[in-house]
Parts: sequence; structure tokens; C-alpha cells
Amino acid sequence: MDMEQLQPYLDKAIELGMTYLPKFVLAILTLIVGFWIIKRIVKGMNVVLGHQAIDASLQKFLTSLVDVLLKILLLVAVAGMVGIETTSFIAMLGAIGLAVGLALQGSLGNLAGGVLILFFKPYKVGDIVEAQGHMGRVHDIQIFTTILITYDNQRIVIPNGLMSNGCIKNIFCEPQRRVDIEFGISYGDSIEDARAAIQSVIDSDDRILSGDKFDPNIFVSAHADSSINMLTRVWVNSEDYWPVYFGLFEQVKYAFDKAGITIPFPQRDVHLFQQS
Repeated sequence: MDMEQLQPYLDKAIELGMTYLPKFVLAILTLIVGFWIIKRIVKGMNVVLGHQAIDASLQKFLTSLVDVLLKILLLVAVAGMVGIETTSFIAMLGAIGLAVGLALQGSLGNLAGGVLILFFKPYKVGDIVEAQGHMGRVHDIQIFTTILITYDNQRIVIPNGLMSNGCIKNIFCEPQRRVDIEFGISYGDSIEDARAAIQSVIDSDDRILSGDKFDPNIFVSAHADSSINMLTRVWVNSEDYWPVYFGLFEQVKYAFDKAGITIPFPQRDVHLFQQS
């Protein structure tokens, strides 16, 4: 092929180069500067979120999400600069996003629930919570799931979608809790003696709080089938709840025995009638 035959191709190449080379160079520069700006934005976002005492897992997720979204927008902008039709490209991304969203509907619900939990903090790692029929200590809060460790050391994994949409009882989030226990005494025993015995146990336990707000109460709560029930309410620091709860049962039994008060058991009177 001689020079005259190659000349039209060379002219076309030069024309294309003159047309697209500046756009390509500008697109490369825009890409480099854009990535640098995005990096600075993400770094500044990390600093701001760090000052807001936001959970580390949520901070990492939010910065990663912003980083990915900004890079996608930058790539779409650069593609438009070099002459690529972006309308169909954006439509394709939207269709892919819709398909992925439908396929991962449950996972996206758990993701949204995890973000809400990490942002609003209805509970935190170390709290004792009751949710979805399970009670345990919060071992970890992940983006998709919350992990509980029960008192007998079982691991419960609950999706965050259920945790964010259901009822959660945060058992020890407050500094003090009230211990409510009912003690049954016989119908033949003295209520005042029983109250004095229970009060002596309360007075001897330093873990039980006192004061206007925390004064203990001892009531007659019910006339049951076989007993008079004495409802006892005392306030304790949250960390002392279980030791005081179980300790009261033991110490009140000793106090009742010392005072001669009977803790009754269910009993039934049987009447026999002789027929002639």
C-alpha cells in the first residue's frame, strides 16, 4: 500500500486525535484530581464522625458508602467528557441496582436496621437485653446482625432487621433497678412479725439502697390459696441486682425460721361424708 492510499487513514487518525485527545487528557486529569478530592473528603468525614463519637462500625460503613458513591459519580462524569453516552449507562446501573435490591431485599433490610441501631444506640456492646424471645449480653453489633451471649454461654445471632423493628428490653441500662419479690407466709402467722423479719434482712444488706427515692416497701399483695403473699420492693445498683435477688430468698428463709414463720406449701382440705 503506497503513501497515497495511506493518506486518508492518516488524515482520519489526525482528525480523531485532534478531536478526542484533548478530551482524553482532560478526562485523565479530572479523574486524578477527582480521586484526590474524594480521598480528602473521606478523610475529613472520618475526622468529623470521630469527633461525634459515632460507633466505629457505622463510621467505617458511612465513609465507605460515600467513597463508593462519589467514585461512581466521578466515573460517570469522566465517561461523558470523552463522549461516551451516559444515559444508557446510568439506566443500566439503575436496572442492575433494582435487580440487586430485589434479590437482597432481606439483607438490605438488615443493613438498614444495623445502621439505625449503630446510629441511635438503643443498646450497646455489653448491655443485657431481651429481644425476639432471647435474653443475653450484647457481644457484638455488626452491620447485618447482632450477636448475644446468653447466661449459659450460648451464642444467639439475630438479624438487625428484626432488632430494629421489634421490641427491645434493655435490662440494665439504668444505674439502679428495683428488685420485686413475693414471700408467702401462712394464714396463721403474724403479718407484722413477717414484715419485721423481712425488714431485718433488708437493713443488714449494704447493697440495698436507702433514701427518699429508694425506700424499701413491704406490702401484703395477695390472699392466695395457701398463703398470705408479702410483696417486697428494694432498690439496688444494677450490677448488684442478681446477687441481691437470690440473696434475699436465702436470707429471708433464715429470718422466717428464726422468727417461727411458716412458708406454706399448697394444701387441700378433704371432707369425707358417710352416707347410710
